[in-house]
Amino acid sequence: MNTPIGAAVVRPRVLSWSRTVPRELVHRVSVAEVLLTDVVRVAERRFVAAACWPRSHPTFPVGGPAVHDPLMVVETLRQLGIYIALRHLGVAADTRMLIGDLHFGVLSRLQPRVRGGATDVTCRVRITRLYTSPDDAVTGVRLRAEYSAGGVVFAGAGGSARFLSPGRYAAVRGPSADSPPPCPRAGALRPDPSVLGVAHPRDVLIAVVGPEGGGGREARVDPADHHHPFFFDHASDHVPGTVLLEAARQATALVSGGELLRLTGARLAVPRFTEYAPAARVVCVPHHRTSVFRFEQGGECGAFGVLRYHSLDRV
Repeated sequence: MNTPIGAAVVRPRVLSWSRTVPRELVHRVSVAEVLLTDVVRVAERRFVAAACWPRSHPTFPVGGPAVHDPLMVVETLRQLGIYIALRHLGVAADTRMLIGDLHFGVLSRLQPRVRGGATDVTCRVRITRLYTSPDDAVTGVRLRAEYSAGGVVFAGAGGSARFLSPGRYAAVRGPSADSPPPCPRAGALRPDPSVLGVAHPRDVLIAVVGPEGGGGREARVDPADHHHPFFFDHASDHVPGTVLLEAARQATALVSGGELLRLTGARLAVPRFTEYAPAARVVCVPHHRTSVFRFEQGGECGAFGVLRYHSLDRV
């Protein structure tokens, strides 16, 4: 049963990490990709949640530092936004949810170490803004989340999403609505996974076009595996925001010659849909320990932002 804003708040209780929330409430097909185990409302616009980050995960680097990939921070925020909207804001189950923008930061020195089992993460979440229609239906939300493990805060994240009914989504997307992604291009030239800091060829999300060994070579969004268990757990008729963020990171790794690999933070804005075809161009400009990026397609900028690779004092 949904609990709309303004309704009575349940009495706070101890969080549980025993089992995951229903997968349909976080828009995941595979139970293995569900990170949330419990969400409790503690005030009108405040929640506390439990997330379980698995020891073994497609984003976990082989031979890298024994900490979770920063994308786990982003995916947890995504699941929190969907769950809270469906369970507590009265948003219909068939609503399409679209990222407007997101940001996150990780305190590298305080990150929990990955040991023998999963990592129990506590999330404190605050709704900072609600967007509503004239009839008071919730049409969007802005969230802020703080992550801790063992009582130590190690990351923060936030962002916004808008909610569209199936009819409204179909009208916005037109012929592209619910169209499946194309098959990966045969013969696409993709960088070596080790150069990008990923564990497997299927994790590569970009391809390189242009003359070999010369100027003018460009990175394009061209996933090697459209059935990747993390990036494409469920079908999408446009390139998901998490894929855009990781594609920008991979393009930066390529341009920097592998010098810039592991993120400590990022900001991403998504003003337009990025289509699968023609493949969007990834433009990134590294500068010291940051990289500014944008995605270009059909003469338009579909997404842009900045990646950070330096240590943070706070999140």
